[in-house]
Amino acid sequence: MIPITVIRNGAGPTALLTGGNHGDEYEGLVSLFKLAGSLTPADVTGRVIILPAMNYPAFRNASRTSPIDAGNMNRSYPGKPDGTVTQKIADYVLRYLVPEADIVLDIHSGGKTLDFIPFAAAHVLPDKEQEARCVAAMNAFGAPYSMMMLELDAVGMFDTVVEEAGKTFVTTELGGGGSTTAERMAIADRGVRNVLIHAGIVGGELETAPNGTAMLDMPGDDCFVASEDVGLFEPCVDLGDMVKKGDLIARIYDVERTGTQPRNYHASRDGIISCRHFPGLIKMGDCLAVIAKVL
Repeated sequence: MIPITVIRNGAGPTALLTGGNHGDEYEGLVSLFKLAGSLTPADVTGRVIILPAMNYPAFRNASRTSPIDAGNMNRSYPGKPDGTVTQKIADYVLRYLVPEADIVLDIHSGGKTLDFIPFAAAHVLPDKEQEARCVAAMNAFGAPYSMMMLELDAVGMFDTVVEEAGKTFVTTELGGGGSTTAERMAIADRGVRNVLIHAGIVGGELETAPNGTAMLDMPGDDCFVASEDVGLFEPCVDLGDMVKKGDLIARIYDVERTGTQPRNYHASRDGIISCRHFPGLIKMGDCLAVIAKVL
């Protein structure tokens, strides 16, 4: 059984709010379980569909992917009605929930392996009217940062199928590390309510981030720095730090012999450290850092 809450009152738009697409990303999970227990029909004009733990088996296992079939929910769309458990969940969400929605908010963070500065995000889309709707929702979320995000591989993503359906879609990255903080929860809670206000479903005024919102972009593949080594990870810069191309951003140490020099990793471009590897150990191919452009 996967928990879902539907709150409806009168005629109006429908918002689909999802968390737990990956089961170890807790900002969305906590915020949406909280909302499901506090939002009442009297607060709503229209309908709010709340799915706090989309990949419920992964959530209960405290893992990114499902312990049942190893399914990554965010690479399983459009799903299959007769497929694996993860594919069946994806099929249900896409066939029965997404068509009902006017606006979709999918809350992500970095899970156990990554840590992000807190941002809401939209994608560059072929339909510029749809893109404008998504950007407006992203800005309404009111995170400390807003990002026009580049996906290296968008096949199978929830984002992709929702956008292909013509919906207004906004996503987030609100931290990570396999836990959350009071600050990140405040950002998530404020953003969820702001999106509902923006959609005209809940009354009130949009609440902005205390220090405003900085706009970021990911203009190319050089935003990503990947590990070419296996070893012990030392960050040399922190999240939110500004770097110049060539700056030292991390070292990786060989864990199989002592007395050797570490491999140094340098910034691939000017920008802000918007994401970094979180665990102390790192593998070849892992994302070491993401460097975004400040607009």
